[in-house]
Amino acid sequence: MNLSNIEVGYELPAFTTAPIRRLDLALYCGASGDHNPIHVDSDFAQAAGMPDVFAHGMLSMAYLGRLLTNWVPQESLRRFSVRFVAITHIGDEITCSAKVVEKDDINGTIRLEVATRNQAGETKLSGEAVVALGA
Repeated sequence: MNLSNIEVGYELPAFTTAPIRRLDLALYCGASGDHNPIHVDSDFAQAAGMPDVFAHGMLSMAYLGRLLTNWVPQESLRRFSVRFVAITHIGDEITCSAKVVEKDDINGTIRLEVATRNQAGETKLSGEAVVALGA
């Protein structure tokens, strides 16, 4: 994809996940190797003071990664970082969004603000990505 015509303010087409299910968490445990029981064992989560299990922060980051790589090839990504803002609960529908906030023609990159929000509009992750213009 040639990004040379993309300007500051451009918003990538957002996408929203289906509601997060326990099965999604179990599958992510297997795929990622992160078997922390707080994400799959209700008794363990409740003993830790949580009402129930909750999603891995990295699962939401993976959804953001999908948003980016649906837009540009993976090799175009130069940097991708997030801050975990709030817990993603079972049943949350996660909307992933990204907006161009800087275009650097000298270095040939675009910087995007990225975020995930649940159906109530609560931010779960926020961060940024840098994408190469001509990769």
